[in-house]
Amino acid sequence: MESGSSSEGFGKREERPKGRQKLGPWPPLIEPFVPRTDHNPKELKSWARRTGFNPNVSGETTVSSIDERDPVERNEAPVAASAAAGGGRWDLEKGLGRRGEALSKRAEIGAILGRRRTGIENRGVEINPVPRTNGDPESLGFKDGEGRVEKEKKRIKVEPVMRLKDEVRGIEEEPPVRAKNDGLNGNGRGNGGPAVAPVSIDEDWKKDERKGEREVEIDMFPESPKPDQPSTYRPGGLKCGITENPGVAALIFYGMQHYLSLAGSLVFIPLIMVPAMGGTDEETAYVISTMLLVSGVTTIMHSFFGTRLPLVQGSSFVYLAPALVIINSEEFRNLSQNKFKHIMRELQGAIIVGSIFQTILGYSGLMSLLLRLINPVVVAPTVATIGLAFFSYGFPQAGACVEISIPLILLILIFTLVPLSVVIVWAYAFFLTAGGAYNFKSCSSNIPSSNILLDACRRHADTMKHCRTDVSNAWKTAAWVRVPYPFQWGSPTLSFKTSFIMIIVALVASVDSVGSYHATSILVNLRPPTPGIVSRGIAMEGVSSILAGLWGTGTGSTTLTENIHTIDVTRMASRKALQLGAALLILFSFVGKIGALLASIPLALAASVLCFTWALIVTLGLSTMQYTQTASSRNIIIVGFTLFISLSIPAYFQQYEPTSRLILPSYLVPYTAGSNGPVHTGSKGLNFALNALLSLNMVVALLVAFVLDNTVPGSRQERGVYIWSDSSRPDVDPSFLGPYLLPEKIGRFFGWAKCVGS
Repeated sequence: MESGSSSEGFGKREERPKGRQKLGPWPPLIEPFVPRTDHNPKELKSWARRTGFNPNVSGETTVSSIDERDPVERNEAPVAASAAAGGGRWDLEKGLGRRGEALSKRAEIGAILGRRRTGIENRGVEINPVPRTNGDPESLGFKDGEGRVEKEKKRIKVEPVMRLKDEVRGIEEEPPVRAKNDGLNGNGRGNGGPAVAPVSIDEDWKKDERKGEREVEIDMFPESPKPDQPSTYRPGGLKCGITENPGVAALIFYGMQHYLSLAGSLVFIPLIMVPAMGGTDEETAYVISTMLLVSGVTTIMHSFFGTRLPLVQGSSFVYLAPALVIINSEEFRNLSQNKFKHIMRELQGAIIVGSIFQTILGYSGLMSLLLRLINPVVVAPTVATIGLAFFSYGFPQAGACVEISIPLILLILIFTLVPLSVVIVWAYAFFLTAGGAYNFKSCSSNIPSSNILLDACRRHADTMKHCRTDVSNAWKTAAWVRVPYPFQWGSPTLSFKTSFIMIIVALVASVDSVGSYHATSILVNLRPPTPGIVSRGIAMEGVSSILAGLWGTGTGSTTLTENIHTIDVTRMASRKALQLGAALLILFSFVGKIGALLASIPLALAASVLCFTWALIVTLGLSTMQYTQTASSRNIIIVGFTLFISLSIPAYFQQYEPTSRLILPSYLVPYTAGSNGPVHTGSKGLNFALNALLSLNMVVALLVAFVLDNTVPGSRQERGVYIWSDSSRPDVDPSFLGPYLLPEKIGRFFGWAKCVGS
């Protein structure tokens, strides 16, 4: 390779060509490498691979930021580079997909452009070439001159520009490099650092060479968007960015699709809980309508006052297992009159107390401190065990009617479209019912209690209950218009044992939501939320759960983990879509017949959907390990041991048989440990709380993983600590947190809170 100059030492300063910009006192001027115009880029690239050429000196010279504004917002379009051997545009290699790969292609790019290093190895300085021909130099870089910028925009279309650190800003830099912005991260998923997009040399460069010498500068620190005016984010692969408005029709379609795919939480939780509480079909319909109302209201609140991510708030499976423990406690187990209202009022009081604790945890800033100890290794097994806890309910209930459960599970797995699959199989079940497939001699289709007393009908009662579509009486009894209201079941009841349980469960729900926030930020290619933003979201979830307790949904309101899968499938991340869908959900909650229709879903069909939903929660929980070094033996041992012990210890507590005059369904037996567990202290209420908590898989998983991750030695990179808790890392720039920031007026109102800032 020829070189236009050489660096013989630091003491000798060579003559600077006329017209060159004067350099500062450091570093000394080093004549740059001058590439020949007849060089083939492919040959240079091959040379770099053979020789191991690496233009990087140290980690100090890095790309610190990129212009993340949407090209559409700037009225610009990305420019596709085309390969050429002798001139014109050069198609250089596309940059990275994951964090840490930002500099992986720079050796090849540096070789093509003729980049070389100085001898100042200990300072991490790169000297980039200055192509020269035979005339006076003229800067084609992107300066502050408005006219020049506009000229470059018209010619190049896209120019997210970059700059070096302060100590090397005065160094002359490369020919004009324009980068296409494919999102904040090159893989389109946000997993990692800033992306280095394909770069191209301006097509007019060859023409300009005839006019004279050209010096080129690249400003590697663009003007950041103002935090109070966030840019429009539409990363590669998304149909709609988080702040975009695709139109009313698209908003309605995608908004409803988000909520229909969350039927497992919004609809099927009452189908499990209310019958176990002794409620009627009419009360099941009312609870479903109440959940629709609370979910719509809390989702809108979270989109304005919480993290502002496109996440749906609603009744979570985190609260289902502890609710079943309270429902099957000894004091409620044998009630015969008003059993549903007694249990619901107990649940309401416990949820309100636990939610107040969660609100204080967020707004006081304590959650930010707790995040230093809650890392991906803790979150992954905790969330996974939320889904694993219901294995005894899933297929045992779906298997009672395999002719509709198996087709539904297959359709969901093949098409991953839950709403469409449910409609198809529901219609299929309706034709089976109307055709007399489940008519048995001397057996009532309404399955009264007399059916289990007749020997001829006893073996058919379970099949009729799970398969028929006309079993529920909700459609006949529910009113057309009914507005859910606070304390509709009566005044909440407060007790120490249930409140203590829900406080711990609220902490588990917070850990679950932390994982959801970071997973969603990957999908929409945003920076990971800072501890302050996470705390604000957790506090708002506490407020949402207080509303759920006041209205009486039976469970708290948290971020629905299943929503992450919906965003991934639909590629729709618009907040406005979720807000419009939430508004429609509120309207539907006032129509009593809609809740009644949803309450009439056959149990086998509901259990089939839950088999998919719970499995999805498990996989989404384990996917949190992507933030860590998953091949680390430390992490493998911690996660594996936590998963096993979180299933084994509750199994020990759940083996104690309930002392009841009633025969409980097999899937409810594990939730009787609160009254019959092995823990015995001087306090009956404390006995119940400890037995109940240690019989919950997610609580055991959180405790075990928390202790092991914070005691077993491991590096920050190995544990994934630097992703979630380090607010001083360079990629947390306030200008990149625009979509998270509260509106100006709302931010001033919440100025008293410790967590409002980023």
